[in-house]
Amino acid sequence: MEIWKTLIEDLRATDFLEGFAVFTAILYIVFISFKKTIGWLFGAISSMLYIFICYISQLYIETGLQLFYLIMAFYGWYMWTEDSKDNDSPIIKWPLKKHLLNILVSTILFLILGFVFDNYTNQASPYADAFATSFSLTTTYLVTIKVLENWIYWIIVDIVAMYLFWSNSLSLTSIMYLSLTISSVFGYFKWRKILRTQ
Repeated sequence: MEIWKTLIEDLRATDFLEGFAVFTAILYIVFISFKKTIGWLFGAISSMLYIFICYISQLYIETGLQLFYLIMAFYGWYMWTEDSKDNDSPIIKWPLKKHLLNILVSTILFLILGFVFDNYTNQASPYADAFATSFSLTTTYLVTIKVLENWIYWIIVDIVAMYLFWSNSLSLTSIMYLSLTISSVFGYFKWRKILRTQ
C-alpha cells in the first residue's frame, strides 16, 4: 500500500518538463516500432529534455547517455531518410557471436562506469545508471541499422531504467519505462513479422 501512496505523491509532484519528456519519448518508440522516420524527431526532443532532467537529478551517466541519444537521433533520422530513397533497407538479424561481443563490451563498460561514478562522484544509483547507459549505447545503434534483436536489449534496459528512475523519485519517467518495456515487446514482434515478409 505504501508503494501506491509514494507513486501518487511523486506523480503529483511531477513537473510539466518531465511530463512532456515522457510524452515525446513514447511517441518516439511508437513511431520507431512502425518504422516511421519521424520517430527520430520525437526522440531528439525527449533527449534534449532529459539531458536537463537527469543532470539536476544527479544522474550524470544518464545525462551523458541522453546526449548520445540526441546525436543518434540525428544519425537515425539521416540513415532512415537515406533508406527511404533506396526503397528502405531491410530489418536484419545479428549472429550470436556479435551479440556475445556486444554483451562483453557493454558489461566491461558498465562495471568501469559504475565503479568510477560510485567512488569519485555524488552520482545517484551509479551501477543501475551505468548498466542502463552501457547497454543503451550499442542498442541505440542497433535501432539505426534495423537489427531485430535491439528490442530484446531494450526490454532488459527499460526494466533496469524503470528501477533507476523510481528509486530517484522520477515516478512518471519510471512508468514511462514500464510502457517502453511493453512497447519493446510489441516492437519485436512487429519487426519480426516485417522481417518474415521482406
